[in-house]
Amino acid sequence: MTQHHTKNSGDLGVFKVQVDLHEKGYVVSVPLTEHAPFDLVASRNGKCKTVQVKYRSVRDDRGTITVQFRSSYSDSNGRHTQEVSKDNIDVYGIYCPDTDECYYLSPENFGKAVSLRVEPPENNQTEKVHFASEYLKVP
Repeated sequence: MTQHHTKNSGDLGVFKVQVDLHEKGYVVSVPLTEHAPFDLVASRNGKCKTVQVKYRSVRDDRGTITVQFRSSYSDSNGRHTQEVSKDNIDVYGIYCPDTDECYYLSPENFGKAVSLRVEPPENNQTEKVHFASEYLKVP
């Protein structure tokens, strides 16, 4: 069987976020189609949240996990990238294999991308820095 690395990584990210949400007390549901604009639905206390999952490693050169709010797909005309509609996604769940943690954020609080800092900045800056450790709870 041919391995598709990015698909395997994405699947692992979804599994890790499912387990983490379950451990946080959520009931997790999976859409019956791959064409939904989200990967999971998390429900707790009568409220549902749509969750888009990303698998992201720490960038060695920066000590950050970067998430761009866009989606990519390929078809017979090549590879396509488009910005996601933040109206369809309540929460991004980001699984990082380097930290073995899941981070959660509301995409509406950011522009086109966000970088979560795993390692302290070399210049010790703390203002306008999104430390990954601050995003362990579901918003």
